[in-house]
Amino acid sequence: MSDELKMPRHVAIILDGNGRWAKAKGMPRNYGHIQGAKTVEVICEEAYRMGIQYLTVYAFSTENWNRPQDEVDALMKLLRNYMKTCLQTAKKNRMCVRVLGEKSRLDEDIRTRIAELEEATKDNDGLHFQIAINYGGRDEIVRAAKKMAEKIADGQMTPAQVTEESLNGFLDTAGIPDPDLLIRTCNEQRISNFLLWQLAYTEFYFTPVPWPDFTKEELLKAVEAYNHRDRRFGGLKEEK
Repeated sequence: MSDELKMPRHVAIILDGNGRWAKAKGMPRNYGHIQGAKTVEVICEEAYRMGIQYLTVYAFSTENWNRPQDEVDALMKLLRNYMKTCLQTAKKNRMCVRVLGEKSRLDEDIRTRIAELEEATKDNDGLHFQIAINYGGRDEIVRAAKKMAEKIADGQMTPAQVTEESLNGFLDTAGIPDPDLLIRTCNEQRISNFLLWQLAYTEFYFTPVPWPDFTKEELLKAVEAYNHRDRRFGGLKEEK
């Protein structure tokens, strides 16, 4: 079926519903996060097999620090373990991994593992996989603006050189094409401060399926819906 579909080059996913999925099963929220991490591994492999080149997932937002401390601690423990798993998966599947977000608030050992993961996979030619951790779209734009302001203050840039293209180069996603398709699971219909700049022309797809239950078949449904969209940019239809 996927051979008949035009694959989006870049898919972004807001991984929603882990906690609610676990609660519905009478399990603690952390159980949902663990299962959700396993789903990420599955979807990475399936997305690449389908021909998707870039996959970006929203793992931990700048607002998630406001969750109960025991849940935050459990998420950080899960993140530590996932960094190890992701490194092994990347070796097997030639996956190029990049972490988006403000890393300074993360513990030093997590920052070290992120750096090791990015360095070890930077030349891989498989799926380009981005994980947004301690990420917020507004925060990203503010950080980019500060970097530009510093260069202007140092005389390395002029105000006239501030363009969409130059700002793109200061974002966490520099060098990565904007998403063609955004998927949000568990029936929420908002973007929650995710990739605010990059989603300007992205198609949105919302599904009631919670993230731990998201499968290859659900991904195909999203891609099929994307194929039925009449994508236009400034009134011009996208070339097929």
